[in-house]
Amino acid sequence: MFYGWRVVAACFVIAAFAWALGLFGGSVYLQAVTAAHGWAVAEVASAITLFFLVSASVQRLVGRSIDRWGPRPVLLLGALCMTTGVALIGQVTAAWQLYPCFVLIGIGWSTLSTTGITATVAPWFERHQGRSMTLAIMGASVGAIAGVPLLLFALARLGLGQGLAAVAVVSAALLLPLIGAVLRFRGPADLGLGRDGEAPPADAARSGAAAAVAHRRPRLLLWSAAAGFALALTVQIGFITHHVALAEPLLGMAGAGLLVSATGMTAFVGRLVLARIVDKVDVRGLAALVMAIQTAALLAVALWPTVPALVVASLVYGYGIGHVTTLGPVVVRREFGAAAFGATYGAAATVIQLTSAFGPALLGFLRDGFGGYGPGLAIASVITAGASLALLAGRHWGRQ
Repeated sequence: MFYGWRVVAACFVIAAFAWALGLFGGSVYLQAVTAAHGWAVAEVASAITLFFLVSASVQRLVGRSIDRWGPRPVLLLGALCMTTGVALIGQVTAAWQLYPCFVLIGIGWSTLSTTGITATVAPWFERHQGRSMTLAIMGASVGAIAGVPLLLFALARLGLGQGLAAVAVVSAALLLPLIGAVLRFRGPADLGLGRDGEAPPADAARSGAAAAVAHRRPRLLLWSAAAGFALALTVQIGFITHHVALAEPLLGMAGAGLLVSATGMTAFVGRLVLARIVDKVDVRGLAALVMAIQTAALLAVALWPTVPALVVASLVYGYGIGHVTTLGPVVVRREFGAAAFGATYGAAATVIQLTSAFGPALLGFLRDGFGGYGPGLAIASVITAGASLALLAGRHWGRQ
């Protein structure tokens, strides 16, 4: 078996831990810390916001570091930072101590999530570039489905301090040997192979052609992709954050929880479908189409706040979540090649993460300002439509 698929499998596992301890773990830390210490929700939430901002600010550095030194030292550092930060959350005695904890988690998240994983996988594949990235990031769905229940179980059985310490130790014991053993090569050239396991001469010729094409691409091509995915993910993260609050008045708390779980499953299905088709389609056009469908789903909930509309629109929107969160790096890899992919996508990821970090606050302000979610979702649909148009405009500019 081509060694690149072992790299994909390792990145799948890394993504599962990263999303469980990082993105989805944030809601667990917020609830557990406020319940244990009686601190204000806003105070704890501000520390969690720092986690996203730190991650966004170092994305380009992460990509460049992987391009220069390979993935193993960068991801080992990230795993140490994330697990240390998680363990220390359970030991804090004052609210200000949360900030260095979430700085560590933010550094870990920046290296173990989309930029780090795709920069690790990108050098290994050409024909299967989209499928390999999609399968690697699919571990995020496992983290979403299993991570929160396991975190809550550990905290319920062991308490905040011992529970988070146990989670951190187990995570480090699994991640550090995995990264050290599997990610020891920077790319197929270290094994005397070309991408996809082909002979080096053919691969080198194709890489040179891809680099020449990428060199002719205007910068607007990259920044149109960054703008499109930044806008779409701003709405997406806001929708995910407010989904329970949006659904609870119509479905009750139990029903809202079931709908959120079902939406997560459709996102997983979306990633499965994407893995099968991604290397055969125009990925920029596919992303624009998915965003257009999400626009319709958001508008349907805004105009028809009924149970059937909410359920159907949530499932449709959720299917697109699996595409939008994955296609950003695939678009950049397809259009700019593998050379310096980490630095190229890292620059785009900085814009994407800095912008999307404000999604929950944006939808919250719109909800409070209008006295309900309807107008805010209508505005969110317009923003998502703008994201789709940005991708299409970039494709037009790239062809000129």
